[in-house]
Amino acid sequence: MKISLDENLPTSLKAIFRSQFAVKTVHEMNWLGKNNGELLELMIFHGFDIFIPGDKNLQYQQNLDKFNISIFILDAVNNRPETFHSLIEKTITRINSSNLQKLTIIS
Repeated sequence: MKISLDENLPTSLKAIFRSQFAVKTVHEMNWLGKNNGELLELMIFHGFDIFIPGDKNLQYQQNLDKFNISIFILDAVNNRPETFHSLIEKTITRINSSNLQKLTIIS
């Protein structure tokens, strides 16, 4: 399963996934500064299955039904790494449950 982490998330989150998934950051893909619609199109073109943004408004800014990708929005109460680490652990549990939906909010 291919996962993309948004540019506004700490790159250290990538290590939490270990070798269980193929994880790339927006930065690694040289997609910095792209708007969300462009990003989603690029991710689909490059075979990503899941996008993990920190942007809580993504669901209101894009018509997600037109994109064939699962999105896990991290609803963090702060920007501390340990908060994001906890949310990524919850995300991994949801992904492993094999019940992928178009949009999942992790809090």
